[in-house]
Amino acid sequence: MAYGLAPKSTFEDIQEAARTAYCEEFIEGLPHAYDTVVGERGGTLSGGQRQRIAIARAVVRDAPILVLDEPTTGLDAEAEVVVMRALDRLMEGRATLMIAHKLSTVRNVDRIYVLGHGRVVEGGTHDELVANGGPYARALRAQYGPGEPVPLAT
Repeated sequence: MAYGLAPKSTFEDIQEAARTAYCEEFIEGLPHAYDTVVGERGGTLSGGQRQRIAIARAVVRDAPILVLDEPTTGLDAEAEVVVMRALDRLMEGRATLMIAHKLSTVRNVDRIYVLGHGRVVEGGTHDELVANGGPYARALRAQYGPGEPVPLAT
């Protein structure tokens, strides 16, 4: 988790970041806890664990701007909930650009922009876009069915 981080990061900074990203419990269960080698690209971790480690690294870096590309792709529903909870904590007070096809991951963001053929075709909050009945509303119906509430990932 500390690979490539700011040189002034302390072990306490790393532990706090792990708590923020909901990593602490699974890290403590690893053979050597924080000293466990997890292989290239976290090969011995699950997808959700790798995502949470990436979130913890961003916490330690204290990045003011985040770019999240499909942050919950490939995660099961349980892992998605935990990752989205960690992302919500990470995004607080930061400018964030999130790219997602899974609409449950963007439901609570401040502003949603829908792209079509390389252009912004609509923008607004979740509620505004649903009320407009445009491409976002159609995508919701395609993903979750007509009249179905959109599940919240958080």
